[in-house]
Amino acid sequence: MLLLSLDTSTAACSVALHKDGTLLGAYELFTERTSAAMLTTLLEQVVTHSGFALHQVDAIAVAKGPGSYTGLRIGVSTAKGLCFALDKPLLAVNTLVGMAEQIRAHYPANYRLCPMIDARRMEVYCALFDASGRELAPTSAQIIDEHSFGDWLAQSPVVFFGDGAAKCQAILGSTPTAIFPDQLIIPSARTIGKLATVAFEAGQFEDMVTFEPFYLKDFMAIKPKKAIF
Repeated sequence: MLLLSLDTSTAACSVALHKDGTLLGAYELFTERTSAAMLTTLLEQVVTHSGFALHQVDAIAVAKGPGSYTGLRIGVSTAKGLCFALDKPLLAVNTLVGMAEQIRAHYPANYRLCPMIDARRMEVYCALFDASGRELAPTSAQIIDEHSFGDWLAQSPVVFFGDGAAKCQAILGSTPTAIFPDQLIIPSARTIGKLATVAFEAGQFEDMVTFEPFYLKDFMAIKPKKAIF
């Protein structure tokens, strides 16, 4: 099974090609405004440079969000356009789930993982997972203050990472159980493709007519919900 994946959730832009779950090739760009200009080119190149043609791809996978409104719109519209043109199924993976997958093997079983994507002011998009990848708290938009994650931090170490973690570190950095990796973890099509392979095998395809990016708009358009962290 040949799977082409893309992630444009943030300012970074990445594409990857997996065959039966094995990574064949990937391209990543970390400059602003690369998604619209370079995405189609990168997708074509990762396939051809891996020795295949676009029509041989069995499915297209995309990071569905949360993240940048513009980036998600570009990524999803590109993925859906390819699916329609090539008559291939569409798979979608939560961006935060993909971020957690990048690092979960590097931490003990008692650690919790909290990927964060910068939203606005002191707000982040985040979720909470255990080291096996099981979701402990769902994706939400949170405004960070000194009380954030208090219950979780009292139970076990929590690893905060992603481009939104700096906001959290400024407030919770002195908490002994709050862990902040030195390396910035950026959403990547590499892990989107890895997780989408599992979804493909389970037949978890999206309806291309109704599928939309996961914007988390409801959190920003109405009054804030009670914090779940």
